Parts: sequence; structure tokens; C-alpha cells
Amino acid sequence: MKIQLAAFLIGAAFALPTAAADSYTVDPAHTYPNFEINHLGFSTMHGRFGATNGKIVLDTAAKSGSIDITIDATSIDTGHAKRDTHLKSEEFFNVGKFPTLAYKATKLTFYGDKLTGADGELTLLGVTKPVSLALTSFNCGPHPMNKKPMCGANATATIKRSDFGLSTYVPAVGDEVRITIEVEALKD
Repeated sequence: MKIQLAAFLIGAAFALPTAAADSYTVDPAHTYPNFEINHLGFSTMHGRFGATNGKIVLDTAAKSGSIDITIDATSIDTGHAKRDTHLKSEEFFNVGKFPTLAYKATKLTFYGDKLTGADGELTLLGVTKPVSLALTSFNCGPHPMNKKPMCGANATATIKRSDFGLSTYVPAVGDEVRITIEVEALKD
């Protein structure tokens, strides 16, 4: 009798519904990868990429998920057309050969139900290196206008561009690049 009861309880446990991960599509109208870099020791130059897409999968119960972001390198914008053309050239982003940058993470860090970090890989100029993102202002809830579930956060990291083969004018133009990504994503 005890064996039958134990078998029943084990079977019932496997039959219970499990919480599934939620999938979110990045909202390209509200997601902007930004960067800042020291310019000749005189100022901090800022720029951004205007076209981003991707998927984020979150399972807050299991404290797991993934991030898959693609950035259109041709959408670089520093507020100066001539500089943007130069940055798209073979000396920098070489957008003819490498039209996208990509970030993929499968290890997410949570503090309670809040997503606080991601360990993944950044691919830039065909070179893939580990990059950890710190996440702040993580929030999920209904979108105030369309009422659909969404999540948002601010992600930051600092990389050495020379690690990716992007070393033109180093050290005059800084090697360290601070990346900030404001991201919003709607639940699928």
C-alpha cells in the first residue's frame, strides 16, 4: 500500500503544471544601444544604434532565461553624418562585411524576482567575446497604453574595443567603451 501511495504521489507531482518561461519581443522603437568613448582626452563622445531587434525569454520561477539581441551596425548615429560614414568604414565597424552586432546570453542573474545581470557573448567584427551586463530598473507589468504585458530594463557594460579588433586610433581615441542599452520588450 505504501509503495502504491508513493508511486501515485510521484506521478501526481509530474502531472502538475509547471510554470513556463515567458517570451518577449524587443520593441525596436523603445530600445537603444548607446555608447560613450573618450575622444582624444578632451571629451566623451556619445553615439547610438537606431535599429535593434531580438527576443528575451524569462522564467522568474526557475531564475533562468535567455537574451538574443541583434543590432544593425549601419544604424550608427553620433549626430554627425561625416563621422558616421567614417565609423561605418573598414577602419571601424566595417558594416559592408559585418552589418550586425549580436549579444546572446543564457545565464541570467536574479535577485528575488528582479533580473539583475546577464552573462553572455558579444559578437563584433566577427569576434565573439564574453560580456557581462549589469541590469537596473528591471520592471515587468502591463503597458500603460495597450495593456499588453511588457518588461523593461537598463543594461550596462564596459568593453575594450581592441579585444574585438576595433583598434583604430587607440589610445588617442579610448579603448574602453561604455555601453548602455535601454530595452523594452512586449510579451509574445
